[in-house]
Amino acid sequence: MTLFSLAKKNIIGNFKNYLLYFISMIFSVVIYYTFVSLQYSPEVQEAIESSDSMLNIFIAGSAVLILFVSIFIFYSNSFFTKKRKKEVGLYSLLGLKKKTIGRMLFYENIFMGGIAAVIGIIVGTILSKLFTMMVLKLLDAPVEVSFGLSVEAIINTLIVFLIISLVTSFQAYRLIYRFKLIELFRAEKEGEKVPKQSFIAAIASIIFIGFSYWLGFEPPTENLQVLTNLVLFLISIVAGTYLLFRFLTVYILRRIQNRKSSYYKGTNLVGISQLIYRINGNARTLTIIALLSAVTVSAISVGYSFYYTNEKQAEKAAPFSYMHISASDSTDREIEDVIQSDTEHAVIGQIDIPVIIASGEVTSPILQDYLENGPIKIVSEHTYHEALEILGKESNIQLTDNQTLGIQPLLTEYTSDNYKGHTVTVQLPNKELDLAFHSMAEDRIIPWSYPDFTIVVSDQLFSEIAAHVNPVTIKAYEVADEKTTKDTASQLQSLASEEMHLTTYYDVYREGLESGGLNLFILGFLGLVFLAATGSIIYFKQLTEAHEDRGRYEILRKIGVSRKEVNAIIRKQMIFVFGLPLIIGVVHGLVILQIASNIFSVLIGTDLTVPIVVTTLVYFIIYLGYYFLTLTTVKNTVNN
Repeated sequence: MTLFSLAKKNIIGNFKNYLLYFISMIFSVVIYYTFVSLQYSPEVQEAIESSDSMLNIFIAGSAVLILFVSIFIFYSNSFFTKKRKKEVGLYSLLGLKKKTIGRMLFYENIFMGGIAAVIGIIVGTILSKLFTMMVLKLLDAPVEVSFGLSVEAIINTLIVFLIISLVTSFQAYRLIYRFKLIELFRAEKEGEKVPKQSFIAAIASIIFIGFSYWLGFEPPTENLQVLTNLVLFLISIVAGTYLLFRFLTVYILRRIQNRKSSYYKGTNLVGISQLIYRINGNARTLTIIALLSAVTVSAISVGYSFYYTNEKQAEKAAPFSYMHISASDSTDREIEDVIQSDTEHAVIGQIDIPVIIASGEVTSPILQDYLENGPIKIVSEHTYHEALEILGKESNIQLTDNQTLGIQPLLTEYTSDNYKGHTVTVQLPNKELDLAFHSMAEDRIIPWSYPDFTIVVSDQLFSEIAAHVNPVTIKAYEVADEKTTKDTASQLQSLASEEMHLTTYYDVYREGLESGGLNLFILGFLGLVFLAATGSIIYFKQLTEAHEDRGRYEILRKIGVSRKEVNAIIRKQMIFVFGLPLIIGVVHGLVILQIASNIFSVLIGTDLTVPIVVTTLVYFIIYLGYYFLTLTTVKNTVNN
């Protein structure tokens, strides 16, 4: 009998023991192949107009997924390897050389990896159609997907998992050289050491987490400070979370132990003692789960926010369907003819917006920092009201000669308080005008450009300024169903010169939709993968501990503890293992969202309430499913 055939017989004969590890490998192949196949999907490529953005997003997602899959498989393999130490010890006792046993383990892992890759690709091919349809739905594209195999995705997947399988196989090969024979036989009996109590470490966990939260809510002022704060936050949040589970939980459980009235009540004695006893191993696991939960909740919330607010952001960046700076009469007429000839998108309104561009200064330090010495864009009160009327909005602002209305710059959280009590000095060729801010309005009528500093003045004052500075005219058109003006927008882009600064609502909306849709899908996909990983990690850990604790629970039943009471002990432990990292992870995720808002300007002023609530709710429901699955499995393992 060859080593390869022996390895195959081992797998078949002990399939129950191999099952969890085998399933984890198949799961890893499925998620990776499914994700990569989307990159090569012709339907997705056709739906995305910006191919560069798609490529970059998928490359970044693939890199994260490879890292995660590798860690997940190594983690699963470590549990699987621990259960096989006794088996390896028997082979050594029977006289097999370490080199021979190592080769056999190597063949077993390669054999399982090959079968998992084949099954994973088959399942992934089926699921890829479903996920392709989801992507197309998010991109508002026709949901028509053909069934087929992606050769590129298959090759990519096989290469990645071949490397991972080789590494894990060598890891198994090294197993027999790392342990003595007696250690292999006693591996399953080795328990966790009782953790030491440390009040200082418990306090340190609070300090580290508090410091990381303070960094999250402290807005950085410089790019270097952003990077510094980010590094300090990561170090503090990881260290604080680990110390929380490793020492603070022990400290709290020890305090509960000292309260005799509650500790000796019911089965608390057994449950609390087991939690303390297992805390060394669980601390690392719970830390990973909490951090993965934080990343998942924050990442999906950010992705959802981009998609959720895209339409509103597009309306702010491109208030009208089409806008361009007036060039020659012939070019303007040519553009207007193209717009008017589109009978499927009737013109609702049309307006010429004179805009004066001047330099100036503001007495408000916040506004001045944003302005950076100009330019200031000035529109008249009459034009502002007329433009808003076309857009279906209202404004009751009435300005005097020396008053001005500030328009909220895009990607800021400025309010009227930032404007009231301050003045703006408009610098003209021959004089300066000091204007007092009346208030601030959020409604915009001209396209976005940085610095987005626009003010509205009275008609009389606008005429006076126009005598010194010639205004530029922005020609604006509002059409029906502007989200579907792809062909017209494309024609206009071919006609307009760069100096005309043509802005179309469709291009802005579509760019945001593609970016937001892809980000939402990829972050959501990775988030679900992380969620599956957290659930699987807990499942593996608790199942392993359940096998080790079967003897202890059997003793409890023999001394009179009922099955109902045993199940109560298990349920309380499961609530602790599942509930605490979830709560910590969600709170961490909210802080990460605050940091993201400080770093990414596109999130400034964005209401994240709905994305956070929806994301957390969905995460909780799926997480709850893992809780009941693990609880049921552990109960059956212990009681049977």
